[in-house]
Amino acid sequence: MTAYHTRLTVTCSPQLTELLIAELAEIGFDSFLESETGFEAYAESDHYDHEAWTEIRERYAAQEPLSFSIDKIEKKNWNEEWERSYEPIIVDDQCIIRAEFHQPARRYSYELIITPKMSFGTGHHQTTYLMIRAQMKMDHRSKRVMDAGCGTAILSVMASKLGATEVEAFDIDEWSVTNSRDNIELNHCININHQIGKLSALSFDGKFDIILANINKNVLMDEIPLYASYLAPGGQLLLSGFFTEDIADLITRANPFGLREAGRGEKDNWASLLLQR
Repeated sequence: MTAYHTRLTVTCSPQLTELLIAELAEIGFDSFLESETGFEAYAESDHYDHEAWTEIRERYAAQEPLSFSIDKIEKKNWNEEWERSYEPIIVDDQCIIRAEFHQPARRYSYELIITPKMSFGTGHHQTTYLMIRAQMKMDHRSKRVMDAGCGTAILSVMASKLGATEVEAFDIDEWSVTNSRDNIELNHCININHQIGKLSALSFDGKFDIILANINKNVLMDEIPLYASYLAPGGQLLLSGFFTEDIADLITRANPFGLREAGRGEKDNWASLLLQR
């Protein structure tokens, strides 16, 4: 008997792609292929929440035009399909982000081996790219680092390779923690501790010199007071996951906690923001 997948093809802007993928991963879709016009999402037969998809579609359609189609296709080895489309990312000709099946590239100062599976953060999205670019300009040597919402642990791995002595990484998604463990081992980073949970439910002893958070504006606005409470005097808070027009709101939120802008980055209307105590 032939097995089938449900395929959802979505046409949307790059700005919405990651947001929609994150939402669809929560309602039963388990594989994704990005394209220049949007992405495809796959679920086992009809094993996804139809009502939830309708709500997500209507909510995002109110923000910008998007189109979609749903069909059934014969089940394939999506890992092989994904490997054909996944290309290494080069950041400022200094860092290469590649999967384990790519050939090593020794000419770059930093090499990150990241296999994302169902977690987010490969360097392909603008926000992850901006975070890695900003990290390479920051002094991580002998620093204690927090990676809030670590996803694939790509920022943790970068921090470790930049000389951090200790990295605390966490994510609310159990799959992300499993994926983080794999990527940490692939990169031989023995100084990264990772766990499941959200910051408000976790407890850490002492302060951090650097806090990294690539999440989304709403979560960042909510958690800035917590980040500030864990940040050491002179510490740096690097944020991304929002648009350039959101920078002012984040700065206004951060200022009462003694955090001032120390730098920013922009790429395709996405932004990063460096704050310092």
